[in-house]
Amino acid sequence: MISDYSELSKEISYALRHAPQEYGLTLDEQGWVPVEDLIDALKKQEKYSDLTLQDIANMIQASEKKRHQLIDDRIRALYGHSTEEKIKKNAIHPPDVLYHGTAHKFLQEILQQGLIPKDRQYVHLSQDKETAINVGKRRDTNPVVLRIDAVTAWKDGINFYRGNDTIWLADDIPAKYINLS
Repeated sequence: MISDYSELSKEISYALRHAPQEYGLTLDEQGWVPVEDLIDALKKQEKYSDLTLQDIANMIQASEKKRHQLIDDRIRALYGHSTEEKIKKNAIHPPDVLYHGTAHKFLQEILQQGLIPKDRQYVHLSQDKETAINVGKRRDTNPVVLRIDAVTAWKDGINFYRGNDTIWLADDIPAKYINLS
């Protein structure tokens, strides 16, 4: 039985978001892999030699951030991919307003160019200010929170995708839909 779900979550995130080939995994177009393939790949590491499907289910259940999805015999990361092959998502109507937390040093560039994915496949947005602040704190102790006029962007043809209960994704967000919160 695995005791450190946080470490396991990071390992699985790395495998499913960034380096499936390092684990001998092939993601389908929506990012799914057979969970047994993932377990077999992780078991090659001594610390995961006793890994079970129940360990992975427990990790997902215990996670506050809900980064992974396990359905039947398949698992995927819900967002954060940087793999070369873009993970396909289904566009859905977003909430009226979404938020993006960022460091002050990026503010002027964002206000001029909009939000672009950079090294990820999608721009990450938050459903609430608190989540945006926490995300922004990764790079700035006092982050800037940007307000995204998601409903207008949607009406103008910008696609939005659900990441999880608090995270939304978009291909990019032009600057005209972004304001300081």
